[in-house]
Amino acid sequence: MTAMTPTLAFWSDDEPLECVSFLPETPNVVTFTFQAPSGALFRYKPGQFLTLELPVAGGPLHRTYTISSAPSRPTSLTITVKAQEGSLGTRWMLDNLRPGMRLKAIGPGGHFSHLNHPSPKYLFISAGSGITPMMSMTTAMYDAGRDPDIVFVNCARRPSEIIFRERLEHMASRITGIELAWVVEQTDRYHPWTGYRGQFNQLMLGLVAPDYLEREVFCCGPEPFMTAVREALAGLGFDMDRYHQESFNAPVGETGEVPDDVTLDEEARAQVEFLTSGAVVDCAETETLLGAARSAGLVIPSGCTFGVCGTCKVRKTEGTVHMVHNGGITEDEIAEGYVLACCSNPIGKVAIEA
Repeated sequence: MTAMTPTLAFWSDDEPLECVSFLPETPNVVTFTFQAPSGALFRYKPGQFLTLELPVAGGPLHRTYTISSAPSRPTSLTITVKAQEGSLGTRWMLDNLRPGMRLKAIGPGGHFSHLNHPSPKYLFISAGSGITPMMSMTTAMYDAGRDPDIVFVNCARRPSEIIFRERLEHMASRITGIELAWVVEQTDRYHPWTGYRGQFNQLMLGLVAPDYLEREVFCCGPEPFMTAVREALAGLGFDMDRYHQESFNAPVGETGEVPDDVTLDEEARAQVEFLTSGAVVDCAETETLLGAARSAGLVIPSGCTFGVCGTCKVRKTEGTVHMVHNGGITEDEIAEGYVLACCSNPIGKVAIEA
């Protein structure tokens, strides 16, 4: 008899994630490791993200986080989070999320992955917790067993705040092709620092990656940081078609813009029918589907609220909407009738499955 090969089961967001461990990385930064209670494996592209539903006081809160692990290690999945001043969801995770707890997750999603932009050479530039997708992509290439060609630049306030420093230095010590460059604003007391210091600029770019014009560039970090990187590259004649960035902050100068051929009338009325709940909401055309849902007391999961993460994706069964998104939905999904509730305005009568 021929032995049958067992069928591998892969996790989907119909199943919750179970926290199995947590590891403090740097001040206010923790890596949480999750597994599927069923034992299913994880399948995603390095650099993609998940949206977690966090049971904070006052109702569930949805927050989007990049996966910091790599799909080459599919038995678990890690999320590395940094609590910023005034953060609610991430602070809840640091204070309350412990092994044995389960969370609902939505995803994975996103197009920020080196697999979508194959190249013999990469330049990864990040700041702070923006290092997480770069860690995922670098780990995946390291696990592949071939020597990659990565120049990995990370900027932090001080050396003690560089996330994943030891793990990245270990990988770089085991193979050729991972060149690390740390840039800090200030040093730690009693710890000599021999790396770069100051703000990342064109001079540093030329020093860490003299062949930057030949590389595919991925950038992630605070919006002002990414703006500075974009301007530095553009000023040096870089082909910006080979520049890619990830951000869960509102894109400067893009969010809320309406094309010249579309005019939303504040006086025009629309009606949104929510088929699952049976609610019907009258609203202005300038209101979004997400806003209409909230006015009716309905909860549509949402993360970024400006069309990047795709968390608020719902299926439209009737009517017309005007949608201005920032990459959180694919053309195939749009063809199937899906829209993003956070950035879709109803025109006339609209029905959605929510």
